[in-house]
Amino acid sequence: MDWTPGELSSDIEDRRGSSGGGGFGGGGLGIVGFIVLLVISLITGRNYIGSYLSGAGSSQRAQNSDGGPYSASPAEDRSAHLVSWTLDDVQKTWATLLPEQTGREYRHAKLVLFRDHTHSDCGVAQSQTGPFYCPADETVYIDLSFWDELRRLGGSNADFAQAYVVAHELGHHVQDILGIEQKVQRLSLRDPSQRNPLSVDLELQADCLAGVWAHSTDQRQKIHDADIAAGLKAAAAVGDDHLQRMQRGTVSPESFTHGSSAQRVGWFKQGLQQGTVASCNTFKVGGAVPSSGDYNQQ
Repeated sequence: MDWTPGELSSDIEDRRGSSGGGGFGGGGLGIVGFIVLLVISLITGRNYIGSYLSGAGSSQRAQNSDGGPYSASPAEDRSAHLVSWTLDDVQKTWATLLPEQTGREYRHAKLVLFRDHTHSDCGVAQSQTGPFYCPADETVYIDLSFWDELRRLGGSNADFAQAYVVAHELGHHVQDILGIEQKVQRLSLRDPSQRNPLSVDLELQADCLAGVWAHSTDQRQKIHDADIAAGLKAAAAVGDDHLQRMQRGTVSPESFTHGSSAQRVGWFKQGLQQGTVASCNTFKVGGAVPSSGDYNQQ
């Protein structure tokens, strides 16, 4: 992937030297965050649920073991600059595409870099939960150590694989702007039996929206075949079926919350090939995605 390091984006808050808890804030990470935390706990054999609960009430600041200020390694510093470049490029792309395709103006999300744990308006952000988007404060939270976990799960931590993750989380921000996130929540409350299927549809649409951004980078000749392969490998590594096989050797589709590896890869490719929001209607229940003529009415 062709990108140039520079100053960190003005939309980034770097808390890596001062990460700390802050109570449950807006009510915790929610069911999806807890499911991800539980899966990783079962895979690794480490009690991340317990550490989340104990850390949730803490407001201590994280420091190096010697008590001094945090200093990033050259590799981590490079990852921070890659995240920053991707954040700005994805948001610049949506600032153009969203009004053109939906009639909605794009507003910038923020992104917080942290270590171990920090606070968010959705509760405590923990490194073990992986990157996530908090709609309450319109912010993406990333601990850069996740790239090592992604590779351990069988994915790639190449540049474009990391960029795909950032673009996926910003896909959730686009859903928030379009009112899709809120509609999914209402549908889930109306029919709890559809909560998991709707969660899958929401995540797959974010994958597709990440592909829409990738379509733009391909048109601008910033990515190459090897980059796309890395992005697809990353998508496959976080499929529910792949994680469940690693965890217990069997797969339970009814418990999926993010979609299978094939689904995640397929919807990312859909966005990559089509390059439009309209091509990303993953929802099969309740018409959660507005039609193209409805965006201005929400």
